[in-house]
Amino acid sequence: MDKHSGQKRAVSYLYPPVEPFDRRMMDMGDGHQIYVEQAGNPQGKPVVVFHGGPGGGCSPTMRRYFDPKVYRIVLFDQRGCGRSKPHASTENNTTWHLISDIERIRDALGIEQWVVFGGSWGATLALLYAQTHPERPTALILRGIFAMTQAELDWFYGGGAGQFFPETWAKFANMVPEDERGDMIAAYHKRLFSGDLTTEIAYARAWAAWENALASVYSDGSTALPPAEYAHAFSRLENHYFINSGFLETDGQIFENMGRIAHIPGRIVQGRYDMICPPHTGKKIADLWPAAHLSIIRDAGHALSEPGISAELVRTMDSLASA
Repeated sequence: MDKHSGQKRAVSYLYPPVEPFDRRMMDMGDGHQIYVEQAGNPQGKPVVVFHGGPGGGCSPTMRRYFDPKVYRIVLFDQRGCGRSKPHASTENNTTWHLISDIERIRDALGIEQWVVFGGSWGATLALLYAQTHPERPTALILRGIFAMTQAELDWFYGGGAGQFFPETWAKFANMVPEDERGDMIAAYHKRLFSGDLTTEIAYARAWAAWENALASVYSDGSTALPPAEYAHAFSRLENHYFINSGFLETDGQIFENMGRIAHIPGRIVQGRYDMICPPHTGKKIADLWPAAHLSIIRDAGHALSEPGISAELVRTMDSLASA
């Protein structure tokens, strides 16, 4: 029995917590400072983690998917969220700013190539980064894929997912007048960027609560309101990206450019009952990407913390570690 297959690992899924050996703020020169940390083995196989949202920020748990004896683990908070500054700022904050930041981080850390690991919006960013810089990723490990298409936004903010959680959808929709509910992203945008902090926080917490309520396959549709500061950054940034269609040139851009990453090995881990990013998107990406393998996890939804998803991601990273 090897070190990755013992009973303790099978039960706990994740590696024990490990503290970063390096923390830094990087000035991007346009008003943004990005928080970056490294953990694990300084001489190990580099892996960079792209958190979700946009606006979610990274957390210590994200280090625990990687064997710290094998991997040099790089985490960073994307513009405007987590420990990056200015907090909740949407100025100079687009997908292409983030991709530029990633390359500056890679260069500053002296890394030539790395494994790219991301879920939800982090998977979107990983695909776009790889399509822009196809020479940099050695592999892409993606969870709960979101391709930033209008159809996906319509599903989650146009009532599709709401058909499965009608009582939760009603709370979200009833925050805005009935005549504005035909475009919930625009309706919330008006209030998330109203300039009145009390209003912004109220709608930010409602926006984040709608998503949080549907993240787990075990959800009953109810959730506590998230902390105000976190919700303010998360919801403003997410809405900013969504109302601008991710700053992509065309709807379906990721699908159109899959040929650029045909040579990069990929693993897609997808919850069967993912209400936020349904599995048909992951299947479509896998069909366009011969070098990728799709694993659909039974009894799992969207969240990174779903037991089946966590276990599969750890198994995937362990297999890469021994490759």
